[in-house]
Amino acid sequence: MARIGTGLIGYGTAGAFFHAPLITAESGLALHRVASSRRQAIEADHPGVKVDADPATLIGAADVELVVIATPNQTHYPLAMQALAAGKHVVIDKPMALDPRQARELIDAAANARRMLSVFHNRRWDDDFLTVQDLLARDALGQINYFESHFDRYRPAIKPGWREVEGEGTGVLFDLGSHLADQALHLFGMPEAVTADVLVQRPQARVPDYFHVQLHYGRRRVILHGSTLAAAHGTRFIVHGERGSFTTHGLDGQEAMLRAGEQPGRTPWPPAARSGVLTAGDGTETAMALHAGAYTRYYASVVRAIKDSVAPPVTGGEALDVMRVIEAAQASAAAARTIAFD
Repeated sequence: MARIGTGLIGYGTAGAFFHAPLITAESGLALHRVASSRRQAIEADHPGVKVDADPATLIGAADVELVVIATPNQTHYPLAMQALAAGKHVVIDKPMALDPRQARELIDAAANARRMLSVFHNRRWDDDFLTVQDLLARDALGQINYFESHFDRYRPAIKPGWREVEGEGTGVLFDLGSHLADQALHLFGMPEAVTADVLVQRPQARVPDYFHVQLHYGRRRVILHGSTLAAAHGTRFIVHGERGSFTTHGLDGQEAMLRAGEQPGRTPWPPAARSGVLTAGDGTETAMALHAGAYTRYYASVVRAIKDSVAPPVTGGEALDVMRVIEAAQASAAAARTIAFD
């Protein structure tokens, strides 16, 4: 089977540590081009791959069928529209766009071009989330009444780069919040309403570095929380059901492995198994092995979506719903009130 010629736009953290290694690990894809100013790093990491200074050159290249966009958030929409207009399939790093309007226009453009559009919400394939998803699918905890999801960091100093600079699509709600929102929506669908607190906590910060978002689902509450000043990383997931609870601590190790230069297919993958705690109604606690993390499934599913014209691993509609939640959370925090969805 012929491999799908792939071009990657952007070679910062997302492009270099996530997309490029996962693309090259997927047998159905061939990384032909990267558009970036970091020519030396690309040539050292991926000998033989063409380096384009201008994204337009990559988008127009005959050897590129799939364009992967791993650039600052404010460029996602224009680059994706350009790629779709050129007849390319498109993967966009999360979040999909800056707002729901842009997301809808991208979905329409992909439909009109009859091309695949997907968004890289890779945290669906974290070991702990896969385990929580399986527990809920098996109804192991009974009806879920409370779900809490944390993504905390300790970063008192401002990290160089566009994510912490004032502008559209920056700040921790767009960065980490989009991961947590996608996971929650994947489990429970769209909420009835959103109540959110979005703050700048570090004195030198210029964009939000804290969020606490409550999603309303009838009698169920879902909490999404992210902080940049949490030295003690606490519980990652807290899930309370009618028959029991499940909790996990720490983060999936795939990101750390990718950042360290380890890649699927070249080193043992995924990381060593971790465990969570399953608590029965009588208080009995049992260690439960987590499912293996599987970021490689994302691009394997992208290949199937292109080759077999099936749904991509993350659809445009699902990514649009994430944008709707983020927009509602921003509005809720600004007005200090609950925002209901129509």
